[in-house]
Amino acid sequence: MEKNTILAIVLSSIVLIISFTIQGFLAPTPQPVPVSQSQESSQVTSVDMDRMPIYETQRQITAPPTAQEEAPQTFNDMETIPLQQPIVIDTELFTAVLTNAGGDMVSLKWKDTRKDPDAPDAFVDLILSGNNEARAFSIAFGNTDTQPVSSNFHVNRISDYSVEFYRDFTAPSQIYGYDGRFRLTKRYDFKPNDYMFELTVTMDGGFSVMGFDFSGNAYTLSFGPQIGPVFEKLDGYYDYRHYNIYTNGKRRDAKANEIISNSSWAAISGKYFAFIAIPYLNLTHYSVNFSDKAEPGLLASSRLNIIRSAANVSKIEDTYRFYLGPKTQEILGNYNTGRNEFGIQGANLNEIANTRGFWGIFSPLERVLKWLLLGIHRIIPNYGIAIILLTLLIKLLFFPLTKKGSEATLRMQALGPRIKELQEKYKNDPQKLRTEMGKFYQQEGYNPLSGCLPMLLQLPIFISMFSLFNNHFDLRGAMFIPGWIPDLSLPEYIIQFGNFRLPILGWTALRLLPFIYVGSQLLYGKVTQMPGQQSNTQMKLMLFVMPIVFFFVLYDVPSGLLVYWIFSNLLTLVQQVIINKFIIAKKAALAQAQPQVQPEKTQEPRNRPVLPPKSSGGGKKKKKK
Repeated sequence: MEKNTILAIVLSSIVLIISFTIQGFLAPTPQPVPVSQSQESSQVTSVDMDRMPIYETQRQITAPPTAQEEAPQTFNDMETIPLQQPIVIDTELFTAVLTNAGGDMVSLKWKDTRKDPDAPDAFVDLILSGNNEARAFSIAFGNTDTQPVSSNFHVNRISDYSVEFYRDFTAPSQIYGYDGRFRLTKRYDFKPNDYMFELTVTMDGGFSVMGFDFSGNAYTLSFGPQIGPVFEKLDGYYDYRHYNIYTNGKRRDAKANEIISNSSWAAISGKYFAFIAIPYLNLTHYSVNFSDKAEPGLLASSRLNIIRSAANVSKIEDTYRFYLGPKTQEILGNYNTGRNEFGIQGANLNEIANTRGFWGIFSPLERVLKWLLLGIHRIIPNYGIAIILLTLLIKLLFFPLTKKGSEATLRMQALGPRIKELQEKYKNDPQKLRTEMGKFYQQEGYNPLSGCLPMLLQLPIFISMFSLFNNHFDLRGAMFIPGWIPDLSLPEYIIQFGNFRLPILGWTALRLLPFIYVGSQLLYGKVTQMPGQQSNTQMKLMLFVMPIVFFFVLYDVPSGLLVYWIFSNLLTLVQQVIINKFIIAKKAALAQAQPQVQPEKTQEPRNRPVLPPKSSGGGKKKKKK
């Protein structure tokens, strides 16, 4: 080895020894790491999303959890975001209020354009939240039992009608030692002059989350806890909340708390408003669930949950369309044709507005009556007067049937004595009585159903009118008489008791229309009562007792229905007076037209003297011999 090489090695060793010695004296003594810091080192801390790309956060690699220490399905907020002012989206039809707390909707107020904007009832909130913090369109990572996300989101106001909420979350991942990070985004898109809007839910895990499976689901999107407007009670008819789904081209009712798959849309419908959810994804990717679980501050809850199934992909983007507005055939039918931007061909959303149950068989007749009512209202813009004129029109159309029914009733009374004779004669032989009665009716040319048939034909009219006045949206808030009947869809009152209820009856107000109804019904029964019916116990029950029973049944019905019934009674009464005069005049004319026939003499009176027979004046006298 050369001399210079040996010298270089020695000098280098001396320099290294001196450097390590100086570093040992000058470097500080390392401090022990606290336990709390070591525990937090395995979690991702808050980051500023505006300054750091979503997938660039460093994570400490640790050993995977053992079977006994399996990582819980929890979600950790990435940062602290302040609560912002509510985001307001105003359209021609409603005003929506959203919050960056969860990116949820807290209010959607429908605008009643028929009323003054300053009127207290010009706006109707279609989202009722009660006393809890539950909001509409909240998202929970998991199933319906999971608490919804309530963390504050970043806000991106895209336009006057669109807004986006986004936030990063961490969750346990299948990758050893990594907490997967994903971004949740909720985007609302509204349209001018449209009741339907879109909500797009995006979960993007990039390269750190290869799938979304939290308790068997990706997430649950929930609307609730109740649709508006405010109600006093849900009695099932005068106000209600129905659950409907549309599957295989048919609407059907759904039960609360059942999981329903393969439905094209799901809806919660009230008396005048409806909420309809239309997922724009494969039917096998989601299911729906209706919940009526009690919630604080509400008399009843009606929640709709959309359960999104788990996905083995790093990004899912689901779009939903929601309708929240009036439940009318005209408005909902517009979305079936695809003519508007949110139109859905073949969705049949107007099925929500169809009459339910047995009375649905009269829905075509109800639509005809509704068309007539709307036509009259266009001429005279007062629904109370329109109801009276519609009642008059129906009475005129049915006048010939009513007249025939009255004539048949009088004919029945004339045949009454003969019918009683047959009943008495064959009272022990019912089969023979039926045979003889049939022969008698055939001989007299009388049909026993002719008296009640006109009334039976008018029964569908009454049922359809009842449904029309109880459910027709345009009657909601329609005034008839200012200060007395301000809303034909609600019961009227002259004195309201406030929070007090009358014992036993349960009345909260003193109403005038039910008393007028009873008076009109009793007067109608008295005037139209036929001779011979005064002693008939069944007729007395029908004419006098039944109106009193109906008084209590109809006490709280919509005032529009009672207006129809009262004027129907009065018009029928006038009709009956005219018919009675016509029948009396007809009977008198027939009596005068018939020839006077002398009764045939069968025997001589007893006290009449017997006179000798008169001789005929034309005979010849006999000569005497």
